[in-house]
Amino acid sequence: MTILVITGTGTEVGKTVTTAAVAACALAAGRSVAVLKAAQTGVGPDEPGDAAEVARLAGGVTAAEIARYPEPLAPQTAARRAGLPPVRPQDVAEAAAKLAAEHDLVLVEGAGGLLVRFDPAGGTLADAAELLKAPVLVVASAGLGTLNTTELTARELRSRRLDLAGIVIGSWPDSPDLASRCNVADLPEVAGTPLLGALPAGAGSLPPSDFRTNAPSWLAPRLNGTWDAEAFRGRAAP
Repeated sequence: MTILVITGTGTEVGKTVTTAAVAACALAAGRSVAVLKAAQTGVGPDEPGDAAEVARLAGGVTAAEIARYPEPLAPQTAARRAGLPPVRPQDVAEAAAKLAAEHDLVLVEGAGGLLVRFDPAGGTLADAAELLKAPVLVVASAGLGTLNTTELTARELRSRRLDLAGIVIGSWPDSPDLASRCNVADLPEVAGTPLLGALPAGAGSLPPSDFRTNAPSWLAPRLNGTWDAEAFRGRAAP
């Protein structure tokens, strides 16, 4: 796995922190890592974006972004309102391929969900993944409503014959409610793919040294971690 595309089932599901955890685990395994933010929205020219946040938490990664737009909107809308060129799927694929020539692993982080539009032609992160022929890791929320958005995302990936690498719960609450605990068993079933991790709520607020030390315990061996899905499922069972 040289390139891994990371998408969310929506916004604010823990995608950036999950990307940082994947990067931290890969670095700890001795791999060189680059993180590519396809389209950064909602930040000014001199403000740190998601790629910089991944680098802060994970450590020695190459952080890159293709374009940024000041308003916190879908990339197509943000680009149009800013009067700036949009990001096309081909731009994402070319930038990722270039980074892959110099790194063991490239993590391509999307904006929002899988089908958020990047350009007026309707290009999406899914289109970029198709061009790259890269597996896609889906970051989902823990609570009520996540089964629907996760299954829709999984169905779209399969309709495009893309490899769904697995599901990670981006923020596992300290006191999970009944829906969250049931979803641990139901998420892999509706997605048809394994649960590959669960990050504790507030993981992104940890000091970077603590984040890097703990990251392997949040992710499964497939992502260079030590997280045990069966043990987690047993603890979460209602």
